[in-house]
Amino acid sequence: MTNEGVHADQSTAPAAAATPPPPPASPQPASAPPGTRRPGGRTARTRAAVRDAVLHGLSDHGYPGLTIEYVAEHSGVHKTTLYRRWGGLEGLVADALDMAGEDMWTPPDTGSLEGDLRALAREVVDAFADESKAAAPTAFVAASFQSERAADALRAFYTERFSRCETVVARAVERGEAERGTDAAALVRAVSAPLLLRLFITREPVDTALADQSAAVVFAAVRAGAFTRR
Repeated sequence: MTNEGVHADQSTAPAAAATPPPPPASPQPASAPPGTRRPGGRTARTRAAVRDAVLHGLSDHGYPGLTIEYVAEHSGVHKTTLYRRWGGLEGLVADALDMAGEDMWTPPDTGSLEGDLRALAREVVDAFADESKAAAPTAFVAASFQSERAADALRAFYTERFSRCETVVARAVERGEAERGTDAAALVRAVSAPLLLRLFITREPVDTALADQSAAVVFAAVRAGAFTRR
């Protein structure tokens, strides 16, 4: 499962939006905590510029080294505005992850469950093979251990990612490769777990062979009904 949408654009200055601003989302109630509002229209460009500055700051300095002053300087947004709209660093990081979840990523469709699982596992390897691409998502994971707001945002990001993978299971059920009631989220977690263990716990390298092995093990478990809700 990819981390697409989490990376800052490395080809432009941090203050510039990597892509056209996302379409305006429905505003949240005025009582929403700072950093959870979804501005649209003209403010969307500001939000994108701030997001890029946060991603670059996390990539360069990590969460402990990220400051409001850094984000203000690299986004061109006054720090008074940053405090008023996002509340502080936790709100900035949470909103950056929130924006990452607004991307157009879809799970692979190779024509078979085993192929889809293999492709998902390889996406994890590809996402972390390039240090420049891996810096921001790695920093988000680190931030989640130091900020509850960041942890909540990270969980929400991956919960939404897992929900997109329900189509993988639905197709597998239609083809007779999986039982009805197969837990898509548990299946995707199982595919990526051995890879993430090496990346973040034991700090070992990952490669395509390990991705394929993980996919094969999970596919065998699916066929045995291990992921079927009882």
